[in-house]
Amino acid sequence: MAGYWDGPEGEECPRRTWLTTRVGAAAGLVGSAYRIILLRPSSALSALQMAAADSVTMATLGAVFGLTTCLSAQIREKPEDPLNYFIGGCTTGVVLGARARSYMTGTIACLGFGAAAALMKIGKQEGWRLTGPPRL
Repeated sequence: MAGYWDGPEGEECPRRTWLTTRVGAAAGLVGSAYRIILLRPSSALSALQMAAADSVTMATLGAVFGLTTCLSAQIREKPEDPLNYFIGGCTTGVVLGARARSYMTGTIACLGFGAAAALMKIGKQEGWRLTGPPRL
């Protein structure tokens, strides 16, 4: 997500939303490729429908996250607050629950995505790293 972290939060919402949408679409394509390999659809048309549905769903989730996070930072006037990311992740989970037509899926996805997004923001602020040599 080169460019997403450039500049202060709450600004350039269309660009940030476009970046998260692209990441979501890419994740949807990768996920649908695995799903097609594992489930072996009966025809090429059903495989194409499966890939399109998965990719559009993930792109939508990325767009919802990017837009909600940016608007939350603007409305709350606290651009560096991890709560903005929790709100964006939770909203994304609610949309996923609506897509699945399940309150339980929406609730769990809201809490899970919200916590993961807030931890991502906190990690970015604190300089946490997932790979590479340890800092001494």
